[in-house]
Amino acid sequence: MSRRTPGRALAFTLALAAGTAVAAPSPASADPIPRAPGHRLVETYAGAPVAARPLPGTPPPQHPHLAPNGRSGMHADGWGSATSPWSGPLGARPQADSEQMAPLGGECATVTFDRAGRIVTVCGTFTGFLVKLLDPRSLATLAEYKLPQRPSTVEAITRLDFSRIFKDTSGGAYAYLDDEDRLVLADSRQHIVRLAHRQGADGGWEFTVTDDWDLGEQVPHDCATWAVPYPDGSCDPVTSVMPDWQGRIWWVTRQGRIGTVDPATGTIRSVRLNGEEIQNSFSVAADGVSIVSDHALYEFTAAADGTPAVVWRQTYDRGTGTKPGSVNQGSGTTPDIFGDGGRYVAITDNADDRMHVLVYRRDADVPGGRRLVCEVPVFASGASTTDNSLISWGDSLVVENNYGYEDVSSLTFGRSVVGGVTRIDVRPDGSGCETVWESAERSPSVVPKLSTGNGLIYLYTKDHNNLGVDAWYLTAVDFRTGQTRWKQLVGTGVGYDNNWAPITLGPDGTAYIGVFNGLAAVRDDG
Repeated sequence: MSRRTPGRALAFTLALAAGTAVAAPSPASADPIPRAPGHRLVETYAGAPVAARPLPGTPPPQHPHLAPNGRSGMHADGWGSATSPWSGPLGARPQADSEQMAPLGGECATVTFDRAGRIVTVCGTFTGFLVKLLDPRSLATLAEYKLPQRPSTVEAITRLDFSRIFKDTSGGAYAYLDDEDRLVLADSRQHIVRLAHRQGADGGWEFTVTDDWDLGEQVPHDCATWAVPYPDGSCDPVTSVMPDWQGRIWWVTRQGRIGTVDPATGTIRSVRLNGEEIQNSFSVAADGVSIVSDHALYEFTAAADGTPAVVWRQTYDRGTGTKPGSVNQGSGTTPDIFGDGGRYVAITDNADDRMHVLVYRRDADVPGGRRLVCEVPVFASGASTTDNSLISWGDSLVVENNYGYEDVSSLTFGRSVVGGVTRIDVRPDGSGCETVWESAERSPSVVPKLSTGNGLIYLYTKDHNNLGVDAWYLTAVDFRTGQTRWKQLVGTGVGYDNNWAPITLGPDGTAYIGVFNGLAAVRDDG
């Protein structure tokens, strides 16, 4: 039975299973992430400042139930474009700072911004996820809310196998900020919760649970241990949530359940894709929802009662196994809706030899059944995969190569990945696609971003280092040409490993990077 709980502040003494709200009467000072030895042996800055060159084109439409584009979630908007309308740093004497969320772990995987520019983020530690309200300049914590522990965390601690945590996308990693500045996520109890934040009379901030919907009747939730998949079907973690244009909250689970919640009535409806797994988020347009499983790409809509209904299904080459640099066997990309009116949707496949960028027509019916627009191989033979979403702008797509990245132990002692970043454009007549440029930059695991306000793509890069120094850089690449314009050292050592988190561009021009020990920030000082 679904449950909707009236809004109220949660006391510190509430049980962990129900979440814990912590109000901070005054901002806690930021504690920088320590740099590993060797940071004086690597270059701090390379390249030169650039002038902003805004990109022509029409941005994705503003989703009526999301915070403004660029502020709402990991993929920036309802279409999943990974673009921001404002300019990020231009390389004018950039300065890097950070906040350590926990001595071990603490990575902030989703960064959003409320109307006042405060950061609302979800940070994962070895003891669980924390929802945090941060000051955007100092990164000081204003308030936090502790989410229930994920089964993968318990299992990792019990078995001393922390790799389990790094490949678990459930429990709040995918969250969004709605049009009323409330954070919406699915926790490890298979509950969808909405969290508001407010300032008390004493000036301190706190989080308030305004709504709580229990999916327990439709989603198995005996999650005492973690495995992929649960062999007895006793537990099915919720991967991601997103609203549609009508205000329903859609949700997907690891074992292929797809459902909706009607916030007005609490009604929950769902269907299941038998034998298919969902480890990515999904994208939403006014006329449908694009979801990818480890077998196929789907376009869904909702029936009158909210039940998800398949509009079309397109299988792709899922390969013969999970590659180093992938969370599971199948596409690693959240679908990108793009093009004039959202006419296209793009993913990558998991083909054994070379991964392909796949572009499809989204219409329910296409002439001659020609749904596939193009299938473009990218990166080197036997060394290509990605587990991050594409960037999409106009009829252009940008993809990075994550082949070789497994977790934070992958790139220590100066190691890196083979790398590669490629831009692909759909031809104006829709007859196919062309490769525009290729870059050799090594961006091991980040969700990259494009600033349409200045024309720069932001990557988080790491090169091989013969001295064994693990140096991580915010790297700006020209969207038009693929030329690297500048790089700024963010930090050294495993604490600055990105581990699948995004770069997020703030309204004030700061680039925020989720890193293993917390959140880093780079902003111009010129």
